[in-house]
Amino acid sequence: MPIYEYEVVEGESCKACGGRFELRRPLGRPELTACPLCKKAVRRVLSAPNTPRVAKPLSLSEAKNAGFSVLKRRDTGVYENLTGS
Repeated sequence: MPIYEYEVVEGESCKACGGRFELRRPLGRPELTACPLCKKAVRRVLSAPNTPRVAKPLSLSEAKNAGFSVLKRRDTGVYENLTGS
């Protein structure tokens, strides 16, 4: 389930939600129009995506263990599979 961020549209925020909160909701459910705690009008906020950072490239054995195929370009349109899968 994705996590959605909401913020209060106008006025002061309540102590319970702090004016901004996150909720896990199924994709098919409509977005919220009111805070479940303070019942004030809210809008959905776009949040930054969470992307993993890779400190170093994967070795051939790590790539193979993770289920990836490592290809090396040999010629125009010809690639060699280095992981053997």
